[in-house]
Amino acid sequence: MLKPLLALSALAAAVPALAQTAPAAPSPADAAPADWRAIPDNELLVMTLRGGHQVFIRLAPRYAPAHVANIRKLAEARWWDGTSVYRVQDNYVTQWGGGDDKTALPPEVIENPPAEYEWPRFDGITSLARTDPYAVKTAHSADGWPLATDGKTSWLTHCYGMVGVARDLAPSTGSGAELYTVIGHAPRHLDRNIALVGRIVEGMQWLSALPRGGGALGVYENPAERLPILSVRLASQLPADERPRFEYRATDNERFAAWIRERENRKPPFFTVPAGGADICNAQAPIRRAP
Repeated sequence: MLKPLLALSALAAAVPALAQTAPAAPSPADAAPADWRAIPDNELLVMTLRGGHQVFIRLAPRYAPAHVANIRKLAEARWWDGTSVYRVQDNYVTQWGGGDDKTALPPEVIENPPAEYEWPRFDGITSLARTDPYAVKTAHSADGWPLATDGKTSWLTHCYGMVGVARDLAPSTGSGAELYTVIGHAPRHLDRNIALVGRIVEGMQWLSALPRGGGALGVYENPAERLPILSVRLASQLPADERPRFEYRATDNERFAAWIRERENRKPPFFTVPAGGADICNAQAPIRRAP
C-alpha cells in the first residue's frame, strides 16, 4: 500500500499526462452553429432564491398553453415573491409555491385549466432505437422536448429536471401556482397524469441538493426549513441588458440523429459493452447559455 505522500506524488505525476491528451476529432454528432436556436424571453422563467441563487426554467407553451398562460400571469403579478420551496422528497421531486398559504390567485388566473396531459398528434422526430415500458415510441420534438406516444396520443415525459404542475385529486388540474421538478429517477408513471410545463435549464443544483423534508411526502414540517423565494420573473419582464440568453439544440437534422446514436452506443475506451439503446431521459436535447 502506498504511503499518503507517495500516493499524492503518483497522482500529481499522472495529472500532466491527462492534461496533454489530444483534443477529440470532430464528430458527425457535433452541432453546427445553425443548430442552436434562441429560447424566446417570454418562454424563460427566472426564479431567484435566498442567497441570490437563480434557477432558469424553459416553458413549453406549445404543449401546455393554458397552464403556461397561467404561469406567465402569476409571474407578471409577482405572485410567487415571498413564497417558498416547501417540499423536497428524496429521489422524487422538489416543490415550490404557496404551500398551505391560501393567498388568492390573481383574478385572471384559471384555477383548473383543461387537462393538458396528452394530445392526439405526435411531433417526435429522431426516434430512439428502443421502446420503454411506458410508451410505444419515444423521440424529441424539433425544438428539443422529450416526447412519448402509444400510437394514438402523445405526451411530454417526466425526466430529471422537467417541471410539472402540482394538483389535487381529479378533476383538479392545478393552476400552475404550485410547481415541482423531478430530482431523482424519472417518475414516468406520472406521465399523462399531470401537466408538464417546462424544464430547468440552469441552476438545478439549488433545488436538487436541498435537505430532504421530514414530513409526509417530503414536506418540511418546520416552516423555518423552507427556502424563501425572493422573486419569479419572465425574462421578458427584466431590463434588456439583464435578460439571460439560452439556446436549445434543434433536433431536425442528421447531426442530432448521430448524437442520439452515440448516446445509445457508448464507445471504448471506457465503455466495453454498448447498450444498443437509451432511455429518452438519458438523451435529453442539450441547452446552453448563448455565446
